[in-house]
Amino acid sequence: METVVINQIKDQSYTMKESLRALKTSISFSGKGVKSILFTSSLPNEGKTTVVMDLARSMADSKKSVLVVDTDMRKSVLVGRIRAKLESGGKIYGLSHYLSGQVSLDKVIYATNIKGVFILFAGHEVPNPTELLETEEFKELIEFGEKNFDYVLVDTPPTGAAIDAAVVGKNVDGAVIVAAQNATSSRAIINTKRTLEDSGVKILGAVLNKCRFEESKYGHYYGNYYGNYYGNYYGNYYGRDDDEN
Repeated sequence: METVVINQIKDQSYTMKESLRALKTSISFSGKGVKSILFTSSLPNEGKTTVVMDLARSMADSKKSVLVVDTDMRKSVLVGRIRAKLESGGKIYGLSHYLSGQVSLDKVIYATNIKGVFILFAGHEVPNPTELLETEEFKELIEFGEKNFDYVLVDTPPTGAAIDAAVVGKNVDGAVIVAAQNATSSRAIINTKRTLEDSGVKILGAVLNKCRFEESKYGHYYGNYYGNYYGNYYGNYYGRDDDEN
């Protein structure tokens, strides 16, 4: 297995680590056998990719092996955002290459310089991403991930832009909805929830992201919360990044 070097790794504060630990704990109590989890949002730029990557690192810190799967074969920016490069200097292949039969599965899953975190990038943009996600090969990919890793975290496009999350949801154990404060309406979030549930996806909870938590003499703090729709939320501090997916 080749190794991808991630050159953009943000430091996690103590508070962030504690909040991610709460998120991990919430997921671990979501039900027996929950290993594959999709993350989606209603709109772009709500921070779901950042949540996925930070959660993967946090799980790896707990000695868990995590496979991150980027399914945005329309316009993924993950490779550029984390400034990923192969140690060998070669070309990075991804999900679209595998699902279209160009390369085998073992050629698209990469180890990273973060111990315990593995990544399958989206690959080249394609005109028919939804059709590729409906193939038997994608189902086999998730099954492979569940068998060989402790968790599979699947980053999907926003439901307001594509139906990919609903398609992916048929093959995973549950879903988490990421919503940025003041960025989307409650109606949009409810529609996202219904879209997933209509396709048979179990909703595990929600992350409220990019919210101002409090203000002190040192400046602004921003919160990121995880919980279920009827329960408590757990805080996690993130700075704003308007370019996040």
